[in-house]
Amino acid sequence: MAPVGPRSGDAIFANVERVNAELFTLTYGATVRQLLTDLEEVEEVNKQLDQMGYNIGIRLIDEFLAKSNVTRCVDFRETAEVIAKVGFKMFLGVTATVSNWDADGTCCSIILEDNPLVDFVELPDTCQGLYYCNILSGVIRGALEMVSMKTEVTWIRDVLRGDDAYELQVKLLKQVPEEYPYKDDE
Repeated sequence: MAPVGPRSGDAIFANVERVNAELFTLTYGATVRQLLTDLEEVEEVNKQLDQMGYNIGIRLIDEFLAKSNVTRCVDFRETAEVIAKVGFKMFLGVTATVSNWDADGTCCSIILEDNPLVDFVELPDTCQGLYYCNILSGVIRGALEMVSMKTEVTWIRDVLRGDDAYELQVKLLKQVPEEYPYKDDE
């Protein structure tokens, strides 16, 4: 992995003002519960959580770039490593691993062994299709879109569904060229 920059995820996490983890977890759980009550269909809740995450991601990237001092990533592989090692540590206090790269270097898995969003959570039988942490896929998608990467983020494994880890598949659909709002011809 190329050097991430002057500040690691651990250093940033140590200096960032934090909310009580239990309060955060319970508040997120209440949000998911309210969505289930309001929308009634699990697929609609999954879509809404993804959209909420997307909206958070397009705003969160500014804070990430300002506080992490991460320089421009060379490629998608380096970007995934920065998300796993710096982004997840900075905002959730956990470190993820990146694996399962395809031959083109455009698709990988981000694996979380620990996920603070699911403390105190058990899915009832009526919610087996729910991706409880779907907000994370939206956050990644939104943040990457703001740095000119159109991606598709899907859940592969979920501990709440009986798997041994949380695994998100991140697939780069296209690298969007940066556009500048003005011409600098003068």
